[in-house]
Amino acid sequence: MARVLIVYHSETGNTEKMAFEVAKGAEEAGAEVRLKRVEEATNDDLVWADGIIIGSPTYFGLPSAEIKKFIDESVSIRGKLENKIGAAFSSSGHRAGGRESTMLSILQALLIHGMVVCGDPLSVGGHYGAAAKGSPDEQAKKECRALGKRVAFLAEKLKK
Repeated sequence: MARVLIVYHSETGNTEKMAFEVAKGAEEAGAEVRLKRVEEATNDDLVWADGIIIGSPTYFGLPSAEIKKFIDESVSIRGKLENKIGAAFSSSGHRAGGRESTMLSILQALLIHGMVVCGDPLSVGGHYGAAAKGSPDEQAKKECRALGKRVAFLAEKLKK
């Protein structure tokens, strides 16, 4: 059974709603899931996981300072995340609010850790990850669940 960690920051609750949907998808795929607000997550959680999914609101096209701090602090475990599956999701207040650049920033950090990154499956969009404008609508929820399932599936495959 793959172990999937979902770490997120949310001020308005929109990214948190997405995180719950991502967790549902990973659980539906049979993964053991840890769902944590960024202030509760630790480097030990990162090491524990086979798949890591990070979610952030979009601020000026970038992840929140809280997510960036969490990523910065992971430098002490550099090398311990190699070959794990990574993914990202983001919400913004505007339809062209920089969600994709936010996800790319998160994915870039995961790549630097030596992780294998993935986006959402082609069946729901096939882009950098799950995205929502404001509170996630049904399409965004579908993307979130599919992303969770995909990470759990790939983490299990890679674990073998």
